[in-house]
Amino acid sequence: MADATETPTKKLWDGRFTEATDAFVEVFTASVGFDQQMALQDIRGSIAHATMLQRADILSESELELILGGLDEIQQEIIENRFEWSVSLEDVHMNIESALTEKIGVVGKTLHTGRSRNDQVATDIRLYLRDQIDQISDLLTRLQQGILSLAENESETIMPGFTHLQVAQPVTFGHHLMAWYEMIERDYSRLLDCRKRVNVLPLGAAALAGTTYPINREMTAELLSFDSVARNSLDAVSDRDFAIEFCSWASILMMHMSRWSEEIVLWSSPQFGFIDLPDRFCTGSSIMPQKKNPDVPELVRGKTGRVYGSLTSLLTLMKSQPLAYNKDNQEDKEPLFDTVRTVSDCLTAFADMIPAMEPKRENMRLAATKGYATATDLADYLVNRGLPFRDAHDVVGKLVALAIEQNADLSELSIHQLRSCSDLIDSDVYDVLTLDGSVRARNHIGGTAPEMVRSAIAFAKAQLERRAAL
Repeated sequence: MADATETPTKKLWDGRFTEATDAFVEVFTASVGFDQQMALQDIRGSIAHATMLQRADILSESELELILGGLDEIQQEIIENRFEWSVSLEDVHMNIESALTEKIGVVGKTLHTGRSRNDQVATDIRLYLRDQIDQISDLLTRLQQGILSLAENESETIMPGFTHLQVAQPVTFGHHLMAWYEMIERDYSRLLDCRKRVNVLPLGAAALAGTTYPINREMTAELLSFDSVARNSLDAVSDRDFAIEFCSWASILMMHMSRWSEEIVLWSSPQFGFIDLPDRFCTGSSIMPQKKNPDVPELVRGKTGRVYGSLTSLLTLMKSQPLAYNKDNQEDKEPLFDTVRTVSDCLTAFADMIPAMEPKRENMRLAATKGYATATDLADYLVNRGLPFRDAHDVVGKLVALAIEQNADLSELSIHQLRSCSDLIDSDVYDVLTLDGSVRARNHIGGTAPEMVRSAIAFAKAQLERRAAL
């Protein structure tokens, strides 16, 4: 057994090797440049593992005390950015174990009893991702709160609703914003479901077959707040489904945010003029002094492809791997880390930007008067007068053609012109041809009526209050 005076460049696994690692290979195979992001999780896992080993009488109390003291020192060095990382030690695990042995001597080498880097890294990734999921969950909630804040102020603001990017029917801006809220609520629910599968302990699977030491995996799971232990050692060390699932979740989230981004970019353009973004979320042009570019939503829209790429990378990484662990899996971290960072940044930007958007209510309302947005209301009016819907549809189509010919809105046609297509139309028809009448008429759960928007906001606030109480 090697003693504690060996140099840091000595490999912890090189007993059967007769020549040093090639210099290029050493750099090529090292992961410490990126997996040091999991350093605190690695230490947390080691503390739990050492505690379990002591309670199983594999380590003495004095050995445990030395290990915990050394790990605490290393943790402080890492937090204070004083820890010296070495590429020659390959990864975060070897760097910390080597530093521990330097600090406390040969006892540091006992920490690895009953585990392998295979189950150690699998545990670290799960601890890391669980921490990030909890932080991202908070960001999702903050974004939802921002949406509710804006929607509440705009529950009566009328804007055109679109299909095919053509004016379809009038809706309220608050109702449109609540559609965004519902997307995020599904994302939040999916993320909590993903967390359940992340929160499974692989530690104890060792390299691939388990260990001969009398370990207590349930104790380790409890110390690390895992819900359960992985039931198969082969699967435990090689499974990266949870990382793929998270990136799949992130891809759906970013698809939603990209859709909003497209709307925000359109709405903030002079051609729409529905909203104004505060200057702090925009940039200018180096050549055109009049420009105010919506760079934040544009960049979020662009970063969607980055997250999709990470998902594809992980799926491709895992598609041909036989059981159990393979070096390929070193490539799982960078896509995952990048996805976490990208999602967190995009959510932070939107949580700040969305409630700060300034709606241009007059422009929204004016836009809703174009495109014959109340045509469906006129068809419904005729149905209520006894005309079958398909016949009503035909009548209103003719009236829209007439309005186009007259360069007028439906509400601007005379009663004589309206009755030229159906004698079921009476003077009360103008009540349903107004924008306000149209949105008020949709007074049911899920409808765009201001009363229903306020009800949806109240329901959503109660959701968030229950969430905060958990």
